[in-house]
Amino acid sequence: MSKVQVENIGIFGGGQLGRMLAQAALPLNLTCTFFEAGIDCPSKDLGAVFDSTQANALQDFIDSADVFTLEFENTSLTDADALLTQKALYPPRVALATAQNRLSEKALFDQLAIPVAPYQRVESEADLRQAAVSMGLPLVVKTASGGYDGKGQFVVREEAQVSQAWQELGAAKLLIAEAFVPFVREVSIIAVRGQDGEVRTWPLTENHHHHGILSHSIVPAPNSTDLQPIAQDYITRLLNHLNYVGVLTLELFVTPEGLFANEMAPRVHNSGHWSIEGAVCSQFENHMRAVAGLPLGSTELISPCMMVNIIGQHPARDAVLKLAGAHLHFYGKEERVGRKLGHVTLIPTQGNTLEALSSALADILPEPLALKG
Repeated sequence: MSKVQVENIGIFGGGQLGRMLAQAALPLNLTCTFFEAGIDCPSKDLGAVFDSTQANALQDFIDSADVFTLEFENTSLTDADALLTQKALYPPRVALATAQNRLSEKALFDQLAIPVAPYQRVESEADLRQAAVSMGLPLVVKTASGGYDGKGQFVVREEAQVSQAWQELGAAKLLIAEAFVPFVREVSIIAVRGQDGEVRTWPLTENHHHHGILSHSIVPAPNSTDLQPIAQDYITRLLNHLNYVGVLTLELFVTPEGLFANEMAPRVHNSGHWSIEGAVCSQFENHMRAVAGLPLGSTELISPCMMVNIIGQHPARDAVLKLAGAHLHFYGKEERVGRKLGHVTLIPTQGNTLEALSSALADILPEPLALKG
């Protein structure tokens, strides 16, 4: 059977990840279309946007491309199923469905012998109280589906908070309670798998959060030489088991007992944005290569670097660009509290260390994100 020539890739979602995927596709002579609720989205200048709130838009979107992918793990499974009767979707449906349910995700980690914190299924306040007794406090309670950037979760630190946690999250009907992991730091491993089964991984990244949102990422994660092969093994197990195609991210806790999996994301990831300037081939380009059935590029690190999110307010563009080694990416989004508006990747230059650059950037950003200290 001859290989299908891919010229256009349809992306479920038109946010900043879709935008950066499409930007990476252009030099490969690939064009993109998008399926998004409303056509005024970050990707609107990079291809046709089909409004998912309109009747018949899904079929028009399906007709617009040769093969499909996604930028968000909460992509509708109903839409994915309609697509799959006609064309291919990468990553596969099973990865999407698994990532949409934290209980299914933990079960997969267990199946593949990837360590996780103890967890329990919660369907009532009584279940939650029992989990608090059996696993102890503090307890991390999350909705089984939905939620991101700190949303849809509650940390129960004392018994009196059990009722509050249920009142805030119980409407979801199905929750997961996880024992609190006394982690030293958080890291992520990002890998790509091609249609031929080849797997390539980027260096481990150390991630720091601010009010539940990723603040900045440091790559390579300091003191991660011994952790890298373990993380690579875990993510490779997932990729091969799922017969995955594209980029997959695995978030991990570093603990005194070793690496514990937190969650996976079947897509390009915020903690990998540094790869646009910091790696030979970025996560975005390699994802599009994989989806299009093209050879994968090198994931080798060009330079140690730091990625810093721009959240809530835009900084002065000129001030950022005056920093030697600063690479600015705006997403074309309006300012809003807690909203990711862009990112800056810092790469050290002669006479400008990463520490000095991050300190200078902290003085420029409206929200300093605890970059200093």
